[in-house]
Amino acid sequence: MGKSSNSALVVLAFFAIYVIWGSTYLLNKIAVMELPPFMLAASRFTIAGVFIFLLAKIMGISLRITPKQLGNTIIAGVLFLSIGNGLVVWALRYVDTGFAALEISSQPLIILLMMRILQGKKIKPMSVVGVVLGVIGIYLLVSQKQIIAQEESIVGMVMIFFCMLCWSFASLFVARADLPTNYFVNTGYQMFFAGIVLALMSVGFGEEWSSPLLWSGKVQVSMLLLVFFGSIVAFTSFNYLLKTVSPEKVATSTYVNPIVALLLGWYFLDEKITLQSIIAASILLTGVYFINTKKTLAIFERFKR
Repeated sequence: MGKSSNSALVVLAFFAIYVIWGSTYLLNKIAVMELPPFMLAASRFTIAGVFIFLLAKIMGISLRITPKQLGNTIIAGVLFLSIGNGLVVWALRYVDTGFAALEISSQPLIILLMMRILQGKKIKPMSVVGVVLGVIGIYLLVSQKQIIAQEESIVGMVMIFFCMLCWSFASLFVARADLPTNYFVNTGYQMFFAGIVLALMSVGFGEEWSSPLLWSGKVQVSMLLLVFFGSIVAFTSFNYLLKTVSPEKVATSTYVNPIVALLLGWYFLDEKITLQSIIAASILLTGVYFINTKKTLAIFERFKR
């Protein structure tokens, strides 16, 4: 493959992790206003997992893994997707897409603090600056009058924070766990079993399932985009970039995703962008920039949504 072809692939892959991942907040918001949250997430990840298995077979990639790897992929899938993503989808019923994306962009801050608490890792001076800026940014974001005045918004905010704790713990777990060496296979197992667990959660919460044929056109389109582009294309692009360009370039998606989510939410859903949100976003994302050192990038970025 020529250099120009590689350059084109890199550009397309960056488009995927910038715009497609940033748009998943909008797509989930559109779908969850009509469908039960756990049913929505279960459908997305189960279908995506099955398609990844089919693609792996077509590409001649072996799906064989050890019992230990199977157990670890199930644990990772449940923490990252069943609880992590599933509760975010639920929270999107109560908070704007841009708010959710900005709160989640502080993930590196949570991971850094958890590494300090659970593993005793020292925090570098630049990262300390990042943590301070991150805390200020989050405070400005969540202290807005229109948020604290609404009980539902506070519920959504707390849900997302709990998701971030699960993601952080899962990130530290997978860094040391025995997982399938092929990212495609690893992702397929995580998504498939996370989807099964989400289906059980849906049944447990008494959600009412419905046929895709009964969904509105915009929800059907949103689900197709979430499955094929949000789950399969974007994640494959992410892993391609990790092998092709430097990690810090891949990490720029941490800053772009919330901006894409804010703009799409404003344009399509008429969500308001306040001056305080803009200031909070600037401070928070600057803090994330200081935290994203080369040493910790691999953990921060390996299992993004």
